[in-house]
Amino acid sequence: MSNTKKALRYFAKYLKPYWKGITIVVILSLISSGAQVMAPTYLGRSVTALTTYLVDLKKGTASMNTFYSALWSMFLFYLLSQIAIFIAWMVMSKFNADSTNDMRENLFAKFQRMLVRYFDTHQDGKLLSLLTSDWDNIFNAMNNAIFEIISQGIMFVGTIIVMFTINSTLAWTTIATTPFILIISVLLMKKARVYIDKQQDEIGDLNGYITEQINGEKVIITNGLRQESVDGFKVYNNKVRIALFKGQFYSGILFPLMNGLNLLNLAIVIAMGSWMIISGQISQAIGLGLIVTFVEYSQVYFQPLTQITSIYSMIQLALTGARRLATVEEQKDENEVPNGKVISGLNHGVKLENVHFGYNKDKEILHGVNISVDKGQSVALVGPTGSGKTTIMNLLNRFYDVNSGKVTFDGTDVRDIQLTSLRNNVGIVLQDSVLFTGTVADNIRYGKPNASMDEVISAAKQANIHDFIETLPDGYDTQVSDASSIFSTGQKQLMSIVRTILTNPPFLILDEATSNVDTVTEEKIQKAMDTVIAGRTSFVIAHRLKTILNSNKIVVLKDGNVIEEGSHEALLKEKGFYYKLYTDQMAFD
Repeated sequence: MSNTKKALRYFAKYLKPYWKGITIVVILSLISSGAQVMAPTYLGRSVTALTTYLVDLKKGTASMNTFYSALWSMFLFYLLSQIAIFIAWMVMSKFNADSTNDMRENLFAKFQRMLVRYFDTHQDGKLLSLLTSDWDNIFNAMNNAIFEIISQGIMFVGTIIVMFTINSTLAWTTIATTPFILIISVLLMKKARVYIDKQQDEIGDLNGYITEQINGEKVIITNGLRQESVDGFKVYNNKVRIALFKGQFYSGILFPLMNGLNLLNLAIVIAMGSWMIISGQISQAIGLGLIVTFVEYSQVYFQPLTQITSIYSMIQLALTGARRLATVEEQKDENEVPNGKVISGLNHGVKLENVHFGYNKDKEILHGVNISVDKGQSVALVGPTGSGKTTIMNLLNRFYDVNSGKVTFDGTDVRDIQLTSLRNNVGIVLQDSVLFTGTVADNIRYGKPNASMDEVISAAKQANIHDFIETLPDGYDTQVSDASSIFSTGQKQLMSIVRTILTNPPFLILDEATSNVDTVTEEKIQKAMDTVIAGRTSFVIAHRLKTILNSNKIVVLKDGNVIEEGSHEALLKEKGFYYKLYTDQMAFD
């Protein structure tokens, strides 16, 4: 499917529910355009009536009735045109606001249903440009361009019909330059479309770079790379500048070109009308009025062409935005498994059975991994960076699906379990904790919105962060956000643990929960972790080995393979890879 067809189908999808409003706008546009098309005929009649009056004045039989009648008719038609346009604009503004609101809601809802892979492979800035730049372009086009296309299109067709009913010779003269205009317009529009599409893609890349640089601002400053960051920005910005210039140049040149051809066409119409009077094809009595009529029609005929070409860049930006948004909507959703099994708690345990997996088909990360954890036990995953520890976490919660083998809960493949049910039974404390805009209590309740205040406070006490929260200006009602947080890194981690304690999941995954904190904070987090792990089936992904000494089983990963497993003491006795990891780490602690 071509990009234009994809964009048009996207618009059709969201405008279809508002067909009644669109029908009203079309009818009102017909009335408005019809009245505007008819008005010049009465202008011509008034000029003819005035000419006749001046001739009859000499004869003593002059009357201004016909002149006044034609003049009033012209005024009424123009008034009717404006009233119809005003009402149509009000109706269209309503369904435009509603339809673009539907687009925003559906896109954001789509993000919540999409595979984690999509977010892992797309920069935040590029996604943000969909929610800002592309939406703005679509809204601007729907608020302006669509109405212009409807009204001007009707006016264009109506003008041609009326002109031929009045005088076919002058009608052919008026439209004679149209083929030339269309050829020029199509060539310029093709050029403009290429660069406008490229412009939006380049803006997405620029937004991605900006987001990346802002998120890494501290790293940039500490490494003295501010100028290098600016230089990198200039590269992306220059690409936007070039695409923007070329897109606006090719689309913008259409408007002055149309104005020039309009003036040329006006001169041709006047010359033809004058020649027809001189050659006797029309009488002098009606000739002047006919010329005035077609002078007006020449303007009206070119108005739709001029207006549509003047908003071409707006239309193309909207089509590009619609194409990009439609592409997002085509992405796969997470497989909800609507008829899958609903689980409640964990009765036996969790297993990875001969699991093979790779984020890319040509690069496998896990090679036949077998790991099991019985109910109530804690299994620690250790190994060097890149060994596959976090990948296993992604598979356990079905952020990704295995290439072969299976992950099972109580013997049931996770791919056969309803996602909502699976996620309700799995709690995760990630390496990087996130706070959302709202109160401290709201953040704790994030996984259980209906939790009582007593439950919130109890969970905070178990995680050893209640006393700190009480020192805040408004306690649990203190407003926080991730961007301007009063919580340290370790305290954020404790907040994640509080959430997990509150939701009380039967199966828990702790992903490097103490890797970014100092030893004092690590001790607090470790106590909180011990509280949340107690009696609960869990996978603990650990970098600091002293945090997992009490695990029931330690699984050692290297290069995507399980190379050792057993208790801490048993692995030390083997003096294998784990022994080396442990002794090396203890030497530095």
